[in-house]
Amino acid sequence: MSVSKVFVARLANTPVFDPDGDRVGRCRDVIVNYRSEHSPHVNGILVELTGATRRSVFVSMESVSSIGSAQLIVEWDESELHPFEQRGEEVRVLADLLDRSVTVRSTGVRGVIEDVSIEEDDAGEWSIGQLYLRLPRTTKTFFGKPPSAYMTWAEVELDLDPEGDTPATQFLTAHSEMEPSDLADALLELPEERMLEVVEEMPDERLADVLEEMYEDDQVVIIEHLDEERAADVLDRMQPDDAADLVARLDDEKSESLLGLMEPEEAEDVRMLLEFEPNTAGGLMTTDPIIVSADATVAEALVLIRRQEISAALATAVFVTASPYECPTGRYLGLVHFQRLLRYPPHERVGAILDKRTEPVHTDTTDVEVVRSLARYDLVALPVVDDEDRLVGVITVDDVLDHILPDDWRTVSAEESLETGAIMLPDTTTIAVQERRRR
Repeated sequence: MSVSKVFVARLANTPVFDPDGDRVGRCRDVIVNYRSEHSPHVNGILVELTGATRRSVFVSMESVSSIGSAQLIVEWDESELHPFEQRGEEVRVLADLLDRSVTVRSTGVRGVIEDVSIEEDDAGEWSIGQLYLRLPRTTKTFFGKPPSAYMTWAEVELDLDPEGDTPATQFLTAHSEMEPSDLADALLELPEERMLEVVEEMPDERLADVLEEMYEDDQVVIIEHLDEERAADVLDRMQPDDAADLVARLDDEKSESLLGLMEPEEAEDVRMLLEFEPNTAGGLMTTDPIIVSADATVAEALVLIRRQEISAALATAVFVTASPYECPTGRYLGLVHFQRLLRYPPHERVGAILDKRTEPVHTDTTDVEVVRSLARYDLVALPVVDDEDRLVGVITVDDVLDHILPDDWRTVSAEESLETGAIMLPDTTTIAVQERRRR
């Protein structure tokens, strides 16, 4: 059942369906226009489409046929949909309006907007109705919630002073369930000043995951905005290869300063990766694979794979070496795929079930040869060794995809890329196809 009044925070991440019941995306925000004499007019909603590209499009309120607590139904015409570009007069409720400070006109008390309702009038026009405000405490006790109040737009005065704004906690709450790559896209859609406000409030671990999904130019903007102590902490939490790519984009003085503030082990990995050319196996690899000795048991290897911080790509195999067991290791002996571990009893030694078919690549191996090896062996992770046959890192398929895809692959569909010639991968694609046919 459709409603004529709803609070915007409840619409965050709400599924969006077409009239036939097919899910087409999810609601990411509500777009309004400020007006001089009335409360802001609601223009429409921002919908993130389903599918690999995760594009965000604008849907006018005229096309929204039903608003409920668990879904929105829109009249869907893909031919009329366009990527959302925020114009100067437009305001995003979740991203720009919530958490803003306001002053109550009658008392002069300042409050914070925690939610707003949008309401439909008899003419079918939508506008902002009530504001849900969090007010300052009136007692000295710190127990219980601070007082709150519902007010109309006319009863408050919006504080546009950035120094008086509260942290962007509402934006992070509304996007808390997003995957890092999707949150990266949502952040980059914000005006830069607002994006940096949100970044200030993000936990270091979450920010590190998001930075790994951004273009390097955008990474640089954020890292240079942070103070050096926090920037170093974020780099510590990034994958070494991603951190190395980012550090390489900074000037020498800034790079050395950040490396000096990082944890010594993490900084050492980044320094090592910076020595390799970006189009080589050394430049593509990460230095955090799962490494065990030949005497380790299947049970011990599975315990390491289960760790939450291990990425899905790195969890597909364990790598067996001689001592020491951190990159650069002792002599590389082989690998054992996760599926193979499941076929043997827990007490079996991994050294007895090594995959001898997979050949490692050298740090100087070209990126084209890396793709050839991944295709030849149907691998998700490929070991990399140095001149002394020591394991120095692993290349995962996601690193290769990031390397060979065009810079705008997140925002441009495959069809558009082919039409404009943005995807130019004849060498690597041909290699993969040839390897398949050879089998």
